[in-house]
Amino acid sequence: MRRRPVGPACPGPGTPRLPSKVIVMPNLETIERRVVACRRCPELRAYCAEIGRVKKRAFLSHDYWARPVPGWGDPRAGLVLVGLAPGAHGSNRTGRVFTGDGSGEWLFRALHRAGFASQPNASHRDDGLTLHDAFITAAVRCAPPANKPTPEQKARCFPYLREEFAALVNARVVVTLGKIADDTVHALIKETGTYRTPRAPFAHLAETIVDLPGRPGVTLLASYHPSRQNTNTGVLTEPMLDAVFSRARDLLLARTESNVN
Repeated sequence: MRRRPVGPACPGPGTPRLPSKVIVMPNLETIERRVVACRRCPELRAYCAEIGRVKKRAFLSHDYWARPVPGWGDPRAGLVLVGLAPGAHGSNRTGRVFTGDGSGEWLFRALHRAGFASQPNASHRDDGLTLHDAFITAAVRCAPPANKPTPEQKARCFPYLREEFAALVNARVVVTLGKIADDTVHALIKETGTYRTPRAPFAHLAETIVDLPGRPGVTLLASYHPSRQNTNTGVLTEPMLDAVFSRARDLLLARTESNVN
């Protein structure tokens, strides 16, 4: 007597096959559209719109973006930067992260010196600036009052960061600009990754090595935020910020060389 094979049942002729469940991760363009259309925090949407209506005296002739601000940069980036949130009269005005305020002035000068940005200046979305091997995003996508988002607002924005990290498949170095950004990225690691080294307490140039799905050995590199409060008081100097991106560049170069060898 012939034995039946042991194992999963095979459908016979004429048996309909059930479609397999395919999970499609959104790409960066899809995430961008969803961020811009987001209304998860109506209080922040109202605040951003009011800022755009009243405006700042220096920008009375400007048409404010006054909507959530998506991440921006090279979709094949090895370097990912995560900031806090749009500035009320910076990104909330221009519609591009870290563009149009003092923090952006410092950041893009440093990125340009390190070879990650095509020019040192960022004034508006159509200023010709491009990023090379770098992508910039934020923990919160709407400008919060006093730059202090609530825990609920951060939680509502968190899925967008999760999706961006999944889409940025070449990311190998993550720079966290400020403690809120650092805490947010580590929350993501706890959810989707694992630690190779213990989490380093937040400090300028602190490093932690983690594994993300499909990306082993990603380095989290902390930096003080280039806010006016930090740069005007000397908490963060230009050489200190240059050191962050010099280290990031060296880490990416070392990874490239090891892949070649």
